[in-house]
Amino acid sequence: MKILKIQALRGPNIWSVRRKKLIQMRLDLEEMEQYPTNKIDGFKERIEAMFPTMYEHRCSEGVPGGFFMRIERGTWMGHVIEHIALEIQTLAGMETGFGRTRETKTPGIYNVVFSYTEENVGLFAAESAVAIAEALIAGTDYDLEADIQKMREIRERDRLGPSTGSIVEEAVARDIPWIRLGTNSLVQLGYGINQMRFQATITCKTSSIAVDIACNKEETKRMLDNASIPVAKGSICVDEEDLQNTIDKIGYPIVIKPLDGNHGKGASINVINYEDAKAGLAYAQKYSRRVIVEKFITGFDFRVLVIDNKIVAAAQRVPAHVKGNGTNTIEQLIEIENQDPRRGYGHENVLTEITVDRDTTDLLEKMNYTLETVPRKGEIVYLKSTANLSTGGTSVDVTDMMHPENIFLSERISRVIGLDICGIDIMAENLTQPLNENGGVILEVNAAPGFRMHLAPSEGLPRNVASPVIDMLYPPGKPSRIPIIAVTGTNGKTTTTRLLAHIVKNNGYKVGFTTSDGIYIQNHMLEKGDTTGPISTEYILKDPTVEFAVLETARGGILRSGLGFSRCDIGIITNISADHLGLNDIDTLSDLARVKKVVVRSVKKDGWAILNADDEECVKIASELECNVAFFSMDEENPLIKKLGKEGRTVAVYENGYITIKKGDWKIRVEKAAHIPLTLGGKAKFMVANVLAATLASYLWGFKTEDISLSLQTFIPSVAQTPGRMNIFEFKKFKVMIDFAHNPSGYMAIEDLLNNIESTRKIGIIAGVGDRRDEDIKECGMIAGRMFDHIIIRQEKHLRGRTEEEIINLILEGIEESGRDITYEIIPKETEAIKHAINSADEGTFITALSDVVTNAIEIVQQYLDKENEDGLI
Repeated sequence: MKILKIQALRGPNIWSVRRKKLIQMRLDLEEMEQYPTNKIDGFKERIEAMFPTMYEHRCSEGVPGGFFMRIERGTWMGHVIEHIALEIQTLAGMETGFGRTRETKTPGIYNVVFSYTEENVGLFAAESAVAIAEALIAGTDYDLEADIQKMREIRERDRLGPSTGSIVEEAVARDIPWIRLGTNSLVQLGYGINQMRFQATITCKTSSIAVDIACNKEETKRMLDNASIPVAKGSICVDEEDLQNTIDKIGYPIVIKPLDGNHGKGASINVINYEDAKAGLAYAQKYSRRVIVEKFITGFDFRVLVIDNKIVAAAQRVPAHVKGNGTNTIEQLIEIENQDPRRGYGHENVLTEITVDRDTTDLLEKMNYTLETVPRKGEIVYLKSTANLSTGGTSVDVTDMMHPENIFLSERISRVIGLDICGIDIMAENLTQPLNENGGVILEVNAAPGFRMHLAPSEGLPRNVASPVIDMLYPPGKPSRIPIIAVTGTNGKTTTTRLLAHIVKNNGYKVGFTTSDGIYIQNHMLEKGDTTGPISTEYILKDPTVEFAVLETARGGILRSGLGFSRCDIGIITNISADHLGLNDIDTLSDLARVKKVVVRSVKKDGWAILNADDEECVKIASELECNVAFFSMDEENPLIKKLGKEGRTVAVYENGYITIKKGDWKIRVEKAAHIPLTLGGKAKFMVANVLAATLASYLWGFKTEDISLSLQTFIPSVAQTPGRMNIFEFKKFKVMIDFAHNPSGYMAIEDLLNNIESTRKIGIIAGVGDRRDEDIKECGMIAGRMFDHIIIRQEKHLRGRTEEEIINLILEGIEESGRDITYEIIPKETEAIKHAINSADEGTFITALSDVVTNAIEIVQQYLDKENEDGLI
């Protein structure tokens, strides 16, 4: 078997709009296409032995053991690999269960699709599943545990930490979108101007001064002491002289820790002699030159969490430890403890596995113990000097036991330091008594405190501490999203997107939009190129100035990685006609419609799908949608439009020369097409259709018809506003039009326009695109033969696997089929072709350059026009 391609889908896609995180693997079964599972001796027994837990896979049978039934009856290896990929992720602690396997048009080649929780784990699982299947087929040994451990390691490396993850989960539960910024824990909640950012538990509201104070333990201690808050006695040391002086003042036992440390790194506790104190100083100075030396306070270690100046949780933290049974050694007790199902690798479970490190051996040495020591029955042996969960510690929720005085004290501390999310470390006998009565002290105040001990304590009530964070960032009434209009279709996407952005901008919004020529914010091009995929969408949604997004959404990005947004307010399909068929398993119009409808299936339930009533494939899509649907049509007498009118539904039609909104029996004539520059006085019927789509979307969004009308009148087809879309350059004796038409549907639209344009001679500059079907290239040639008097064929780009001669011959075949006796010539380079057409143009000639690289064509024509304006010569 051979893996041809693996890709990660991250948004709504052709397989599912709800399950956004999918791996799609294109797999060639090669000779295994002839061997379903029932023809492979011993395969069922081997896969059952390797994956007994697969008994829970119901598969299409709908009952436990259903997948094994399919194995016994015979199923193809692509289906098996799908189930293996899902199961090994589950075994690695990432439970997921959605999968699809479909054969492509090419026999033996399958698309294997399955869900993932961590992208890189999913990609690894795809390759691993194929390797496992091959081993099962051959009956050879396979180290499954090594792959599972590798997936765990990838997960721990890539995934969000427990604190960050809990905030994201809470946001998702509240329907707040999120974007991971980079590969660390920096996350954006919300879109555009309504975004909020956080990293771990530092938010965009967190004061940088407060963080600096909290990170400076000496400053923190001084401020708390000045505010009459109990703190441990001690001072800062940089050498052994300072150490001795401090010990002389406060006496033993002491705690030594780095001034700028975190997570308990470099700390030594309960130090009772000078030799150990010197060793502790050296150890702490590995992390910070300045070291805190404080009186060791006996009692229990508590962490209090304050968010937005209110107590939300408190936990007693217990360092990693084992309990003696009088039989097993400490090392054996650690192994037994790590078998607790609550313990896992990294952050995968409630508790973390206990590991032996220098801190462990130092603590045992102080007790004259080693890992081989057998503790007496009931004896507690502590293995870490700090109670961090990441080192194997446990936590006990004590939130409801806090004395009101301690609650008041903790909330006051958060204000004294100035932290919006504040972790307070307290050493005391308990929190049920005021600290000033039981001798408890504040040890530290932490910026970016971990949430794990509160989210999943080993004892006591779990606390949803992420909820108050979201409450703080998004109080009731504060929106997290911005309006999104997504535009797709075969033709007219870019023009419709630009027109909508113009309407939105004229209504007072700061608009960000993506097109096939660049990313724009308020008409400022920020990135040049074809930007119609999910990366460009994310660019707009991450920009903090954008209030409204209009997104051209092409098929390539949808197929490559899905949509770049989770849902939109309005989705538009301009039309669905033959283009790029035969690529990426999109062979028919129905296949293409399946891709395009991802956009409208992603419209929110109370949003609108805008569809073309004159397009058969668009009409079919309507019945599958769960949102509101509205149609536009060039024909007021369209049967569907008439039917919808009787039902009182809102539609947009072109009637009596007007762009009109209809609802039931009444009409609103928004503007006359002759007054809309984009339609060239109503001559460009395909542009009228684009105007209808944009007008209907704008109206249903809630813009006033008079404002829409003004925008339609002020949107001028030009290099500035619609580059490569009917850009007409008027010379003294002739005209040149540049357009991006590149498929039969686009060519027919240009033909319709040219039928309404008077000229003495019509010259066309055309080219073919190598990755289109033979019949599409020939059809473009045939249409060109119908609409031009003379054709210049140029073909230096976009060969895409074909030869230049092959494409030109297909175009010539099409021209011949047009039935007209026209002249043609071949000039390979576009620049030379345009120059030749201009230099040979007679008075009244209309030159049309159908260019796939509009920037180059525009520059050439503009240079000629500028020269004519300067000296009247060409």
